Amino acid sequence: MAAHVLRLRIALLFGALRGDAGHVVRVVGALLLLVAATAAACWGLLTLRDAATEEVLAVTVLGGSAVTLGFALAPLFGAVDDPLDPRRFALFGLPRGRLAFVLAVAGLISVPILVLVAVAVCAAIVWADHGVPVALGVLSVVLGVLTCALLARVCMALASLFLRDRRSRELSGVFVLVVLVVVVPVGVFLASLEWQGSVPTQLLEAVDALALTPVGAAWALPGMAAVGGEVWMPALIAVATVLALALLWAWAVRRLLTTTERPTTGRARGGLGWFGVAPGTPGGAIAARSLMYWFGDRRYVVNGLVIPFAAAVTVVPLLIAGVPPELVALVPVPFAALFLGWLPHDDVAYDSTAVWMHIASGVRGVSDRVGRLVPVLLVGVPLLAVAIPVATSLHGRWAVLPALTGVCAALFLSGLGLSSISSVVAPYAVSRPGESPFQQPQRTTAVGALAQGAVMLGALVLSAPVLWCGWLALQGDPAATDMALWGGLAIGFGVLVVGVTVGSIAFERRGGRLMEFAEST
Repeated sequence: MAAHVLRLRIALLFGALRGDAGHVVRVVGALLLLVAATAAACWGLLTLRDAATEEVLAVTVLGGSAVTLGFALAPLFGAVDDPLDPRRFALFGLPRGRLAFVLAVAGLISVPILVLVAVAVCAAIVWADHGVPVALGVLSVVLGVLTCALLARVCMALASLFLRDRRSRELSGVFVLVVLVVVVPVGVFLASLEWQGSVPTQLLEAVDALALTPVGAAWALPGMAAVGGEVWMPALIAVATVLALALLWAWAVRRLLTTTERPTTGRARGGLGWFGVAPGTPGGAIAARSLMYWFGDRRYVVNGLVIPFAAAVTVVPLLIAGVPPELVALVPVPFAALFLGWLPHDDVAYDSTAVWMHIASGVRGVSDRVGRLVPVLLVGVPLLAVAIPVATSLHGRWAVLPALTGVCAALFLSGLGLSSISSVVAPYAVSRPGESPFQQPQRTTAVGALAQGAVMLGALVLSAPVLWCGWLALQGDPAATDMALWGGLAIGFGVLVVGVTVGSIAFERRGGRLMEFAEST
């Protein structure tokens, strides 16, 4: 049976060359371009035979990590059907374990994997010229290729389970945000490095960090041996990654074979927008509805546009007061993080009477709370991921990057956690749907001012230890830098979890009062 599946896989590859003349020309043209690109990549690697070991290490680890991430992201955002979907082989009655193994082996026979093998072999040849044992180079190639192949199989299965027929412009927008989160910070970081005939120290530190991650461990094995580093840790991580992916693939095969595929038509999800992208759960539906409001309602749009202006305004008085520009460059980003976390503090009131859908349908509080945070996270995380390295580059000292990250994480996530409570416990009247966002209703109580101030002040108070560590990091204390990073993440996520939990309980208990508030404002 295994041989039969492999023959089918090879037949599918050659079957791409059949069809009308136009199709054959396009396929052949694409293959020629791919062969040319592969030859160029192999030639570029082979020219590194005489290069310094650090340069080869940086190229192979960074390039290998990027390729591994590509194998993970391509199935999630591509719209190609998987020819090796386990459900296609359900009628053969094979044991699930054997079927998972056969399909994993068949997944190695693909054009991207063949290209990867060719490039990886060239990298192994270069490392052999640098004195690395051939066996270690071969082990790196095997582990790297297996990681990419299994990662593609697992991500293809996940896409088949959860994202079938959900590829849309909204999902493409999410992909663009992911690219921004990854590419822009990396580009700013590389542009800031000082290349003076050798690999910058910061880049080597990034390589060392990637060598201890699942995406870069396999590719770092020969380089670690060449520079005299510890090989056992990357090797352990690489082997553990392959084993974990194999277990995930076995689970995915079992899940696919025991899950009934939903019948679809060619235009089943056309026009559903975010509802076609979000998971089919209560939280997913609330997230989709919130996304539609955030990107379509003028009230949300105006609130979002105020953030960059409010953050930029803080720069002017500081410059006038004589604060050094390199310090002023760091100020707008924490302000933006604070305002981003503060944004959903009255999200229930912006729903107006539409909140009855959540209450009448018996939606759990956690689904409502988490679903409403998705738009802010979808906007805030990419924005901060781009702004933090840019601000650090303007500051001039990349050593403050972890501290600035921790400060922003604490302010942003703490604000989200407190907002999850405030929007349920203390909603206040806002302009109704369709009204001008600048037309605010008259309020007879000070609940609105208290709610706004409580969320913002609470986020600042909870983040005070991280802000202090960040200030010490600016003074050159390396220990404070690490404390600011990990303390900021711990405080931020802790407050977020507590806030979502408390807000969920309050939402379930205050349903009647929320409906009364929505009807009376």
